[in-house]
Amino acid sequence: MFKKLFHLVLITLICFSVRAHAAVILQYHHVSETLPAVTSVSANTFTKHMNYLKEHNFNVIALNELINAIQQGKNLPEKTVAITFDDGYNNNYEQAAPILEKFGYPYTIFVNPTLIDEGKGYVMGWEKLKELAGKGALIANHTAQHDYLHIKLKNESDAQWRARIKQDILHSQQRIKEEIGHDYKYLAYPYGEFNNTLQELVKELGFVGIGQHSGAVNSNSNFTRLPRFPASGFYSKLDTLITKLNSRAFNIKNLVYQDSVTSQNPPTLSIEFEMGDFHKSQFACYVSSVGQAKLTWINDTTVKIDSPKALNKGRSRFNCTAPSIKHAGSYYWFSQPWVIQ
Repeated sequence: MFKKLFHLVLITLICFSVRAHAAVILQYHHVSETLPAVTSVSANTFTKHMNYLKEHNFNVIALNELINAIQQGKNLPEKTVAITFDDGYNNNYEQAAPILEKFGYPYTIFVNPTLIDEGKGYVMGWEKLKELAGKGALIANHTAQHDYLHIKLKNESDAQWRARIKQDILHSQQRIKEEIGHDYKYLAYPYGEFNNTLQELVKELGFVGIGQHSGAVNSNSNFTRLPRFPASGFYSKLDTLITKLNSRAFNIKNLVYQDSVTSQNPPTLSIEFEMGDFHKSQFACYVSSVGQAKLTWINDTTVKIDSPKALNKGRSRFNCTAPSIKHAGSYYWFSQPWVIQ
């Protein structure tokens, strides 16, 4: 792995004097009843999701509008949501797009240009994507062919890895610009996986990095690892999705952890908050397939989070929440993704 894999990283997030309200980004893959259930939502359930947004007066806006606002520290209306899809499957065109048009909701599709050019899988071709873009869809970068970006090839040096991934990202961006005309510098990480070195490269290239870990976003968010709430498969249940749609972003000053991709097992995480709208006693964290995390408050604003036992190999998360004091029924939500090697 990379030389910096075992280096402690301190991520300092910039605080703005004007706070943007929390916003939520939803992530979908398939809108289908015949493809893998773990990444799918039926057209009927997807319609119910959209109905809930309409009936409860959510402010559904385009992803670029949401990101621009939070980057600039501008206020957004309460209950602001952006809708995204990963991979650009044909069922997005056949099933999702007509439903979204009916509601008048903008949306983003993250695509893999090399897979499109080679006509592989169930992905849309450029003509369908152009048609959707002409109706208001935003087409953005999901890398060339959905590789694990942080993984080096056999005998590949750090410099060779960096050059290869840079070329992948920029080539994909250029193909989208050539075919669609869009040049939004948003990169959805394949599989939602990223590490410190990849985040540094994404920032250097001027991109916003977007994951698949849960949580709301605000102007304190780290723009190399914006969260999205998955809304397919197990996560498509409306009763639990409602809580997520109404969630808020913690105001986080610092995160301290080794790396999101790590051999440290169990991993450990420290968070320094700007306190004010939640009680320490109501803050709780849960570990994927393990249960409740161990919390140690270092001082009034900083908590250390540990798993009581080692995590499974592969993807895991720490999910942390706390009820808002000022906004009844609303929860603050933060997720730390891990890839345990």
